[in-house]
Amino acid sequence: MKTRILSFWNSCSAGKKWAIALAIAAVVVMLYLWLLQSASQARARLQASVATLRVQSSQLELHAAEHLRLRAAPAPVASKTDLRTLVQSHVESTGLSHTVLKIDAQDVNRVRVTFGATSFAAWLTWAQSLQSQQVRVEASRIEALATPGLVSITATFVRNQAQ
Repeated sequence: MKTRILSFWNSCSAGKKWAIALAIAAVVVMLYLWLLQSASQARARLQASVATLRVQSSQLELHAAEHLRLRAAPAPVASKTDLRTLVQSHVESTGLSHTVLKIDAQDVNRVRVTFGATSFAAWLTWAQSLQSQQVRVEASRIEALATPGLVSITATFVRNQAQ
């Protein structure tokens, strides 16, 4: 194949050799420009993804630090009071007592609470405050009312057994 190419090249006139050289140079320049454009586009995409990855990395570092802090903290001590009494005192301390329709103790570690028209945000804050006493929501039924932000809620709370 090399000999065929050399024989073709030697058989060409000077003008034809010049045209072939220009065509090869044009193809090389076009390939170089195409590679340069592709590299530039890839660089822009990579810069955007690096910025996103840096943000994610800093968030992961914050989460890891929070995880270590929480693991090092002593476990919260669960209240030894009756669960119904504990729930009732939390309702009164947060000012939601006017919205509670009833509190029924189903057993020692399970209470069902029914709220009338109450602010969902206030209820959510109240339910989260019970978690510090190792009481969690087991089941809930939440219905939106006509007034924005108000809901009626029936929720069953249980005390974690691992104490």
